[in-house]
Amino acid sequence: MLRLIRYLKEYKLESVLAPLFKLLEAAFELLVPLVIARIIDIGIVNKDSKYVINMGILLVSLAMIGLTSAIIAQYFSAKAATGFGTKLRDDLFAHILSFSHAETDVLGRDTLVTRVTNDSDQVQNGVNRFFRLVLRSPFIVAGAFIMSFHIDAKMSLIAFTVIVILAIIVAFIMSKSIELYRNVQRKLDKVLGKTGENLTGIRVIRAFSKESSEILEYNNATKDLYNDQVLVGNISALLNPLTYVVVNLGIVAILQTGAIQVNIGNLTTGQVVALINYMSQILVELVKFANLIILLSKASACAKRINEIFDIKSSISGGSDELNLKDFDGEIIAFENVGFVYPKSKEEALSDITFSVKKGETIGIIGGTGSGKSSLINLIPRFYDISRGSIKLAGRDIKEYSLESIRKNVALVEQKSRLFRGNIRNNLLWGDAKASDKALYEAADIAQAMDVINSKEGKLDSEVAMYGNNFSGGQKQRLSIARSLVKKAGILILDDSSSALDYATDSRLRKAIREIENVTTLIVSQRIVSIKNSDRIIVLDDGRIVGIGTHDELLENSPIYKEIYNSQIMAKEDSDEE
Repeated sequence: MLRLIRYLKEYKLESVLAPLFKLLEAAFELLVPLVIARIIDIGIVNKDSKYVINMGILLVSLAMIGLTSAIIAQYFSAKAATGFGTKLRDDLFAHILSFSHAETDVLGRDTLVTRVTNDSDQVQNGVNRFFRLVLRSPFIVAGAFIMSFHIDAKMSLIAFTVIVILAIIVAFIMSKSIELYRNVQRKLDKVLGKTGENLTGIRVIRAFSKESSEILEYNNATKDLYNDQVLVGNISALLNPLTYVVVNLGIVAILQTGAIQVNIGNLTTGQVVALINYMSQILVELVKFANLIILLSKASACAKRINEIFDIKSSISGGSDELNLKDFDGEIIAFENVGFVYPKSKEEALSDITFSVKKGETIGIIGGTGSGKSSLINLIPRFYDISRGSIKLAGRDIKEYSLESIRKNVALVEQKSRLFRGNIRNNLLWGDAKASDKALYEAADIAQAMDVINSKEGKLDSEVAMYGNNFSGGQKQRLSIARSLVKKAGILILDDSSSALDYATDSRLRKAIREIENVTTLIVSQRIVSIKNSDRIIVLDDGRIVGIGTHDELLENSPIYKEIYNSQIMAKEDSDEE
């Protein structure tokens, strides 16, 4: 928790003023029982109505000053805590975005979302409550005890005994609840992950009529979370009743002992009432302070989870050189004996990959499912780092270039097209924020997306829903390709990004892309028709290159390529016959 204090740096004044004004409020509260004692012992006993009225005005004044102090303290506390939470979430989100795919694969999306949202909120609430009670509650407890001691030293021993017993109760409950809160957060991660998985795959679930089994699994996860929440809730719930029992017993002891002292003349009635009021103040503030400690325990558990994310550093760091493909001629890409292993995997996904690509070439990549096609192309923009061998861009090791310059020169269109909420223009401008509408339309024309834009009333300003759900799969693919073309990068990678397009549209797209000058294109596809006209084709099988050549060369020399070709030709003939 202490490591996150740096996010309060810009709120030093608020961080000081909030507890100080709460302290001022507490100071005036401590005076109230003394005023009430005087009203009883002087005003009421002497039947002095004027004195009672004056003391009543004083009580109202103390209440108004205390209320003003409380409002000011709440304002400063809320401002500091909100600013703290905002900066924490911003920094945490930026840190997560710095991770390579390796880190995000290991951590999982659900736990990252939980830590940016729920965990951050818990820590923010802890900070807010801390400012409000960190000085007030201990000050009132200590002050009430001192005031009690000032009234009667022997009677104050009762208050001291109550404080000690309550401290033991709070320590016990806190020790039991901290680890349980951590378990609750971990199981919340699991529930959120299951929620996201089911919502994302709802169509598959319905297609296989798996609603019942998924509901059962979800119910089991939520029941497990519920059981832990009930357990920690029950332990925390012991705090109030135990506290009230102890304090009320203390009040009974004060009433019994005080009655005897009043009877023998050692104490006045007003002093006994003041002692009871101070005991009540101790009760209220100890309950608040105990709840604060429990809340801080929860916030501490969440802060630890957040710090775990901050402690993780990206396994990929960029170099200092800038990649510039415009002025380079020769081998743009070169893989030399590359091997790659995914995190937590024992076997290589890619083994002994060696090939080179010249500037302006179009390279096709084909292979069966799980052959390593996507794994290979993900190494070029350094989403992952290789386990062995080397990758060179423009004749130099890829690790010598900054990540920003690499990704500026590489445009990747993934198989699963992703659009972001906003409008078509905003999505296309991801490729180049300064691009003109003319450039956007040119890119859309090459990507065969003009009919998508023109079919919408708002054209470029047409709305894009979350995940692009108001567009079909083919429309999203074409807009994603257009977005990458706006980037005008030297390397264009299409990772099976035309799978949702019909053959005619796919053909026009490939023809338009071939006409772009000085662009090196890598096309990953399951369709031979999409890559047959490439300058060279790489055939992958089980993470290894089993063939490189033109379409005709591979038909003669590569059994795997020929098998894929024959299966697709036969499938097309069967389809034509139908």
